[in-house]
Order: sequence, then structure tokens, then C-alpha cells
Amino acid sequence: MYYDDQIIGDFFIDLLVDDNIIVELKSVRNLAKEHQQQLVNYLKGLRKDIGLLINFGPSGVEVKRKYKEFRQETPDM
Repeated sequence: MYYDDQIIGDFFIDLLVDDNIIVELKSVRNLAKEHQQQLVNYLKGLRKDIGLLINFGPSGVEVKRKYKEFRQETPDM
């Protein structure tokens, strides 16, 4: 996990597909904002652009996609 361009720790995500897409799996009645925010935090912490939140709830499968573009900052010259 990164913060201000420094590695500060680690955490465990459910799946990382092709080193690009974070997949967070849930099995809850309804997805909450907290579930979506958890995925966004993983995207920020791992500097990944795309994440999927997949819920295997009682009424079927629900998929939410989150996208965050991370740009590599270049030092001023």
C-alpha cells in the first residue's frame, strides 16, 4: 500500500486479475457505500485504475465497476 509515494504497509484483496484489475467479492443482502469505498481505497493504495465489486446476494449477482485514473507524476525540471 502506498501513501505519498512511499510504501506504508500491506493488505489482502480478494483477487488481482492480470496485475491490473482489483476484484472485491461480497456475499451480503445489499451493497453499502462502505463496500464501494473499500474498493476505492484499494485502488488508491495499490495505484490501480479498475476495480470490480461483485456481490453474490440473495437476489442474484450484482456487479459495480469503479475506475480511477492514476497518473505518474514527473518531477519538475
